[in-house]
Amino acid sequence: MQTLPLIDFILTVIIVTSSGVLSPGPLFFGTLLHGSKYGARAGLASSVGHTIVEFPLIIVLALGLLTIATQPFVARFIGLVGGTVLIIFGSLQLRDALRTPRVEQHHTEGRFSRSSLVLGLILTGLNPFFILWWLTIGVKVILDAIIFASLIGVLIMYASHIWMDYVWLTTIAHFARRGRNLVGSRGYRLILVAFGLALVYFGANFIFVAVQSV
Repeated sequence: MQTLPLIDFILTVIIVTSSGVLSPGPLFFGTLLHGSKYGARAGLASSVGHTIVEFPLIIVLALGLLTIATQPFVARFIGLVGGTVLIIFGSLQLRDALRTPRVEQHHTEGRFSRSSLVLGLILTGLNPFFILWWLTIGVKVILDAIIFASLIGVLIMYASHIWMDYVWLTTIAHFARRGRNLVGSRGYRLILVAFGLALVYFGANFIFVAVQSV
């Protein structure tokens, strides 16, 4: 395993999976609400709950892909689907970044447990967009990880991704406790724009590579 390909792989995982980390969704807003009461520890607990759902899902997908990862048509199909969905996610992220967010529309504290860990479990496992992400874009990332270094590659991929969830959710919970509106901040929106453009680029590249291999 050479250093440069490893670094390239990790950077690709970070940029591509940012579409699932940074985009406002049920877990994001649920963590904001819990964070306003309990601070950073709410974000940390939500991240643990998220991991409990996400990691087994990735392992199941990886084990299923192991038997067909060497088939060229599988890689082409996954590249086309993953690239298309990635462009859609990137475009939606750009749209969200360029319009004024309305956090007050998301009220979840009355419907879920006071436990931030349980919140992470529920808002991850019952989020259809989370499942869709891993069945489209995520499958492409997992397949690349398998090609890179089999199951070890999958573990490297997940480690390269999951730290962002912990840092991001803990950070927004901390700022929510301090009463700072991170969602409406200019810096956050600029980050969404930058990553949105990067996601569109990677999506187009996935499709280009898949078409070239036909």
